[in-house]
Amino acid sequence: MTQTIIKPSASKALLIDGKAASTAVLERVAAEASGLPIKPGLAVILVGEDPASQVYVKSKSKAAHSCGFHSVQHDLPVSTSQSELIGLVQTLNADPEIHGILVQLPLPAGIDSTKVLETIAPEKDVDGFHPVNVGLLATGLVERALVPCTPAGAMLLIEEAARALGRDLSGAEAVIVGRSNIVGKPMAQLLLAKNATVTVAHSRTRDLPAVARRAEILVAAVGRPEMIRGDWIKPGALVIDVGINRIPGAAPGKTRLVGDVALKEALDVAGAITPVPGGVGPMTIAMLMSNTLRAARLTLG
Repeated sequence: MTQTIIKPSASKALLIDGKAASTAVLERVAAEASGLPIKPGLAVILVGEDPASQVYVKSKSKAAHSCGFHSVQHDLPVSTSQSELIGLVQTLNADPEIHGILVQLPLPAGIDSTKVLETIAPEKDVDGFHPVNVGLLATGLVERALVPCTPAGAMLLIEEAARALGRDLSGAEAVIVGRSNIVGKPMAQLLLAKNATVTVAHSRTRDLPAVARRAEILVAAVGRPEMIRGDWIKPGALVIDVGINRIPGAAPGKTRLVGDVALKEALDVAGAITPVPGGVGPMTIAMLMSNTLRAARLTLG
């Protein structure tokens, strides 16, 4: 995969092509799924009519169909109660044709997302948010956990880029800027499992630029547009930009997507970097399909 996802740029840094990597993952998943005696089943639950959530859910359903999965989508009204939503999750837990359950976040006000997510059977928790999967990852049992999709995809890109650059992750100094349960913390656990030396930094970190500048592997997952400047980056570092931020565009009323890293500045310093868009973003859905395939395999022992 390395030759297809690592591309030269006009500047110093190599570009890590997440779109190409996600396509490779989806092709692998489809091929492996076709060889199973069962059809992997994915159920996606959408509550309400949030436009962004509708787009995400549509993309997930499209990817599931492309992989040959049994794909089910439950569109529920915004008036759905927490007990009704939990009841649906419990029904899907008991459905032998469903191997993965995803509840699209955010949920409407009045529904406790933690309680809903904890209702999902851990072996069907393809988002990797259930405390059982979080615990398996935290204790180093990565091979038994369903890992959250975005950090899992980012880790795949890190490994491919490290191979392209001829680097060993073991002992490498990694800094993650961001400590969320969805990205920052699981990203730290995945890098620790590869024997990297990991620092988790955040908004309260003293002299954050100096901490970031130590990193051979820098993961930006803070949710602030172009917060990581070029002079925060160690020359030659491998930079993974998880941020997706919409900011005003050049024309009135238009917007554009940027990451948490100032890409133009970083291209002159980094060894390799994921662009936004086209970097980590496409990997999230690809790893969701990979998790669903894995969940289906677990039912086969």
